[in-house]
Amino acid sequence: MNSTMAARCFVVLLFLSFLVMSVLAIPSKRRRGSSFSTIKQLNRKGPYIGLITVYSPEEEAFFRTGAFKPDAKHPFVDLSGSKYDVEGRRYRVGKINGKKVVFVRCGVGMTNAAAATQQMLDLFDVTGIVHFGISGNLNDSMSIGDVTIAKQFAHTGLWNWLNPNGTMDPADVAYLEVGSYNVPEGDGVNLLGQIGYSTEQLFSVSREPNTAVSLWWMEVSQQWLQLARSLEGMELERCVNSSLCLPEKPKLVVGLNGATSNIFLDNAAYRDFLFQTFEVSSSDMESSAVVMTCLSNGFPVIVIRGLSDLAGAESGDNAIHTFGSLAALNAAEAVLEFISKLPGYNSPLQHYI
Repeated sequence: MNSTMAARCFVVLLFLSFLVMSVLAIPSKRRRGSSFSTIKQLNRKGPYIGLITVYSPEEEAFFRTGAFKPDAKHPFVDLSGSKYDVEGRRYRVGKINGKKVVFVRCGVGMTNAAAATQQMLDLFDVTGIVHFGISGNLNDSMSIGDVTIAKQFAHTGLWNWLNPNGTMDPADVAYLEVGSYNVPEGDGVNLLGQIGYSTEQLFSVSREPNTAVSLWWMEVSQQWLQLARSLEGMELERCVNSSLCLPEKPKLVVGLNGATSNIFLDNAAYRDFLFQTFEVSSSDMESSAVVMTCLSNGFPVIVIRGLSDLAGAESGDNAIHTFGSLAALNAAEAVLEFISKLPGYNSPLQHYI
């Protein structure tokens, strides 16, 4: 093949490649436009209660209750067509106990949780967020299968990893000396040194622009927390199936503390450190991000978590594989009970497209 013919073939191939890419891009753009149009229509029928869970087992437990009744015309909205050509989140629209709700599965971790929460607040006319799922248990007075509705959360993954020969930062909330866990001596000598726990910076619509408040505890909405206290004593599931049951009847407790970090906690020593240092009873990977995002935007928020495991205190395999589905179901049933008790509501902010 001579050079002229090769050049012509290259131009033709380049043109065909461009044409194919352009055609492939059209559906995703149309889907985005269609999604925004649907959200506009749905917001005219709002406001809604926002529901956010994390991963598939929690979502499955929620829908297994049968309480969610999808919207007849628009049962869901898919947000897709990113530059990475991947599907986005599916927002499911419907009612629970006559209350209009929007549900989404955010994905694991604080980044996913914050992104999904902000997306929901920006796109949908919601009055507030109910976040739910499973978590690890750090409190020996609580048991697997119990449900906790915490009053506040701390981001325990915001660290200053200190130089072993350096000085402690007086602004840090607490310190973990790695050497204290040396075996057998526990003499404090370890090249990993110390970890200093730092506060968050809260930017809020209720404050002056570009000014932040440093805080350790992120509180859920007090009005919703007070309403949640009426759930204590509700009946929770004890058995995964006919042959696998918990030794005791699970309970629901309101008003404890929770911890969040991008760490799956399955370590007894660190579990005990968190409980003794911060008095946190549960550990998960999303809650403080959801709470922080709602606080920043001025929306009510509450967190309902079922305890699936002992965060490393049990022997053998983590109990999440055995009792995770039960914990997710108990959390979902507590969410349904909470929604049923919510009075009439009006949207504090309008977020129309």
